[in-house]
Amino acid sequence: MHHNQIIPGLPEDQNGKQNGNGAGKPTQELTTRQGHPVVDNQNIRTIGNRGPATLENYQFLEKMSHFDRERIPERVVHARGAGAHGYFEAYGSVGEEPVSKYTRAKLFQEKGKRTPVFVRFSSVIHGGHSPETLRDPRGFAVKFYTEDGNWDLVGNNLKVFFIRDAMKFPDLVHAFKPDPVTNIQDGERIFDFISNTPEAMHMITFLFSPFGIPANYRQMQGSGVNTYKWVNDKGEAVLVKYHFEPKQGIKNLTQDQAEAIQGKNFNHATQDLFEHIQQGQFPEWELFVQIMSDDEHAELDFDPLDDTKLWPKEQFPWLPVGRMVLDRNPINYFAEVEQSAFGTGVLVDGLDFSDDKMLIGRTFAYSDTQRYRVGTNYLQLPINAPRKNVATNQRDGQMAYRQDIMPGLNPHVNYEPSSMGGYVEAPRTGPDHEPHYNARKVRQKIDRQNNFGQAGETYRNFEDWERDDLIKNLVNTLAPAAKPIQDKMIELFTQCDADYGRRVAEGLRKMGSNGQHGPIGSSESGDAVRAAEDQSKESKPY
Repeated sequence: MHHNQIIPGLPEDQNGKQNGNGAGKPTQELTTRQGHPVVDNQNIRTIGNRGPATLENYQFLEKMSHFDRERIPERVVHARGAGAHGYFEAYGSVGEEPVSKYTRAKLFQEKGKRTPVFVRFSSVIHGGHSPETLRDPRGFAVKFYTEDGNWDLVGNNLKVFFIRDAMKFPDLVHAFKPDPVTNIQDGERIFDFISNTPEAMHMITFLFSPFGIPANYRQMQGSGVNTYKWVNDKGEAVLVKYHFEPKQGIKNLTQDQAEAIQGKNFNHATQDLFEHIQQGQFPEWELFVQIMSDDEHAELDFDPLDDTKLWPKEQFPWLPVGRMVLDRNPINYFAEVEQSAFGTGVLVDGLDFSDDKMLIGRTFAYSDTQRYRVGTNYLQLPINAPRKNVATNQRDGQMAYRQDIMPGLNPHVNYEPSSMGGYVEAPRTGPDHEPHYNARKVRQKIDRQNNFGQAGETYRNFEDWERDDLIKNLVNTLAPAAKPIQDKMIELFTQCDADYGRRVAEGLRKMGSNGQHGPIGSSESGDAVRAAEDQSKESKPY
């Protein structure tokens, strides 16, 4: 073996020495592709040392998924997006307490500490150039380039979700995607699925209200949606939820307003974000967390890990931890926005997973879809690469334009452990958080589902104009659906709130057989198809 030989194609530093990625201090300590120190490269996480293994083994999933692809399309969801660069500034506290009481994550510790970020906003269901006025959840994904490697907080504008078990995610998306025969989004298919999925009622109440069409990206909330954990320097953990609140205020559109805007500009939200940043009017959000002890909370009428639920503010107050400012537009959309890649498993020391079943499923799916979409080596792209040294034994794969080899490393050794100059494990920074489990391994729904309580509260908390728009949009979308689906949905709305169900039922009776298929929430969609022929003028051939 020849030690320290020059590797063709590997960039050199100013002294002519080769560096794995040209950034950060050279080290022999092993990291993941995200730049996270690897302190145990021998064992996956298991429940007890005999197993079973848990799915959130990010270090293993990254390692194995890359290995599976050692010998690159448009996103399936969130295809339409806009993005910007900026920074996160920590307050050094959580509410009135030092943040170190709850988490050892370095980016939060010092007041005024700034961490670079890249944020991608998006819509979910339709393609890359679909109108930004469509009724749809909006993605709100933040990549923090921390000194310990990347942290991705991948969320939405809405704080709850349709389903609570990741097994149902492909079914949910298929129901909202265009019909596989007609290639047209169909409200009947959507409500066929929803009518058999009562846990979705809270999300549906938000989605068909004005919150389903944010006015733009600057005046939109962001939420982590799922429940995470914070871990302190003693290995103690608490449950947390994340909330980004826009300093610009929150603004949403009614269906009629959105349709009028769409007729003039279907890129309005991207244009709004770009022009405000270009003119120096930098959008800003404050980041809040809610904190809860890590147990089942029998006093609540819902499970705190259920992502279809909100944690009541009066019991779990919003505590400010920092602010985020976006102050720089991308130079190239494709390189920075389209190729940006996020994953819910991308956490840094001091942050951890809860047992939220949707979160665990997302943790596998998100990073895996990036390897398929962008390529095996997507983390080598500048927009995705951590701002620190990366030192792995992962090699090759499609479009590997560098290898993670640092000066002094024996290039013959691409494994660990080794006695011949390979990478070694990083020192542990604090005790691991080790929750204890004593339960059967099962396939079961959670006990406290309470599918309708919070949906009813949300309905009653809306202002009159928001409730009016909600009912109108639901009626327009349900009207063409089959009677059994309508009846089932009225029953579910009534369980949320009696007035809610009554108003939808009355609206459907008044609509009668005049319902028209079209984009969800829209009215007179069928008339628009006929108008294209009837109102157009005939032209002579040429």
